[in-house]
This record gives sequence, structure tokens and C-alpha cells, in this order.
Amino acid sequence: MKMIDLMHSKNIIVFVLLSLSFPSWASNDKSSFEITDPPNCSNNNGESVIFTNIRNSNISSAAGMASRDNDGLPVVYRFSYHKSSESLQRFIDLHECAHHQTGDIDLPHPPRNSQAHMMNESISDCIATLRIRDEYEEGQSILKSAISELETAMNEMGFPSTSVGSRISNISNCFEKKETAQEFIEGVLEFRGLN
Repeated sequence: MKMIDLMHSKNIIVFVLLSLSFPSWASNDKSSFEITDPPNCSNNNGESVIFTNIRNSNISSAAGMASRDNDGLPVVYRFSYHKSSESLQRFIDLHECAHHQTGDIDLPHPPRNSQAHMMNESISDCIATLRIRDEYEEGQSILKSAISELETAMNEMGFPSTSVGSRISNISNCFEKKETAQEFIEGVLEFRGLN
């Protein structure tokens, strides 16, 4: 399946890290990182999510996309993970997994950059943050590194400082939540009438 076909598929959630350009990668296209193993991930219907690696020379940073494949199976496409650090790979995986866990994939996709779309992204960031905090021994360090890379990427892409600050603030606030990722997910599903 071509990437362009994936981009136009119904109910796709795209993690906004496509076409990032970090200075070290711009000058040395040979930068390469080991690709991490994907996390455990099941959607809100209990189906196991498949993670598929796709190398793409046109993407200068790791990017992810949650969808259903041609057979209707839940999938996360992992684009060019070899171009980003382990911490960013983990954050993207868990962010995309969260779109499956909250039922985003099977709901009508809101217009890009709409309030509903941005809320879905904030929820997925929060779930990824809670999972990193609770599931990894070095969770705080992993998250700190991922936040740094996200902040740099968003600034280089020209996002307004208010957007960058809002996203980083959301992630930081989620790290301090008293609830677990599962409790947070259950609250979202209950609100959406999906549990």
C-alpha cells in the first residue's frame, strides 16, 4: 500500500511529526537509531494492534499513524523510526496506540486542527505520558527526552510558541495525574459511550 493511499484512508490519525528537520540530520542523512520493540497495545474492542515499520527516505524523523489495514485489522504504521531516538519512538508508539485504545480509529475523524481533533491529540499525548511514567523504570528520563525532541521539532516546523507551550504543558500536567493510563482510558470511553 502506498503512503499516499494510507494518508487518504478513512478514519486515520496522523501523529504530526512528518517532514521534521533536525539540524544534525539535515547535514548527515546517515544518522540511524535502533528501532525499539513496539509496546503491548490492544484497542477498545480487545483486538491486538499490529505495528508495521516503514522506511521512507523523504521523512526526516520518526512519525506514526494509527488506522485499520486493508483487512480491517488495527495497525500503527511506524515511519522512519530509524531516524529518531528511542524515547521519541516510544512516545509516538504509545500516542498512536492511545488512538486505538480510546476508539478514535472507529469514530468519524474530526476536521484537522478543529477543537475535537486537537482534543483527541491531547488525550493521546496524556495516555502516552501516563504509560511512560508507569511502565518504564526510567519513565521520567524517557519523557524528558521525548518532550525536548517534540519541542525542538515543533519550533523548527514553525508552530506558534503558544501551541508548543500548550502541548508541553499538557504532557507535563499529565505526568502529575494521580490516575493510571487505564483509568484515564476508561474515563474517555465512558464519556464517549464506548465501554
